[in-house]
Amino acid sequence: MLFPMQQIVQQYGPQLIRVGTSIVVFLAAFVILYYLGRSILIRLTRRSLEARGFKPGIVGVATSIVGIIALIAAIAIAATLVGFGSVLIAFTTLSGALALAIGFAAQDIIANFVAGIFILKDEPFLTGDLIEWGGNEGVVREISLRTTKLDTFDNELVTVPNSELANAVVTNPVANDTLRVSYGFGIGYSEDIEAAQSIVTAVGRGLDGVLDDPAPTAPVTELGDSAVVVSGRVWIDPAETGAGAIRAAFVKAVKERFDAEGIDMPYPHTQLTGEVAVNERTGPTGASNP
Repeated sequence: MLFPMQQIVQQYGPQLIRVGTSIVVFLAAFVILYYLGRSILIRLTRRSLEARGFKPGIVGVATSIVGIIALIAAIAIAATLVGFGSVLIAFTTLSGALALAIGFAAQDIIANFVAGIFILKDEPFLTGDLIEWGGNEGVVREISLRTTKLDTFDNELVTVPNSELANAVVTNPVANDTLRVSYGFGIGYSEDIEAAQSIVTAVGRGLDGVLDDPAPTAPVTELGDSAVVVSGRVWIDPAETGAGAIRAAFVKAVKERFDAEGIDMPYPHTQLTGEVAVNERTGPTGASNP
């Protein structure tokens, strides 16, 4: 007479051995395939991207994605080797459903993530650049894969989703080696235009931070309602000199020189012409009433 444990071993022993063997083979195959494939794929991906000059942030994202692909591939191949076909099909179906649900739930995050990759790759701006977009402006403090952080001129921290910057017209005044700073000075119609232009260009050449080449210019750009507009234009190196400080100093210095030289800078005004008539009428007593 067999004991219960002996009966169980005799009846289910072969099946338990097969299942145990399959699990051991699956785990061994998974570990070997995952670590071997992951190390090879990540190494190849990193070398390929670095050789093409991609930034470390993009390389890190790419290697993370490759690691996930290696994990899924190792599970699929290991399950196929031990004959877990039904498990593999269920795993694939579940993974597809989860990916679809996560995709719908996190579409904004994914959009920002993709936009961050393109910003890091294309480099429309770098950390420390002053940028303008959608009526806003700020100095870039940090660029991550999801958001970009900027400091405003009021020293406020602004966090902008990367998808907004990727889909907006972004102006980067400091991207090039030189930057033109302009301001329109209005002078009276009776003033000497050439004298005013000489003053503007002379003031521009005397400002610290203004480049000699291109030289300052002062063309006439507009005939306004009350003034002739002379546009003072100077060039700076935006990496060395701030445009706002140069513009402020330029305007102040030109105004002081115009005042010293007696050049009128009129302001818009409205002049009413005509006459006012007063009609008189006779009241009941015969007196004249206004």
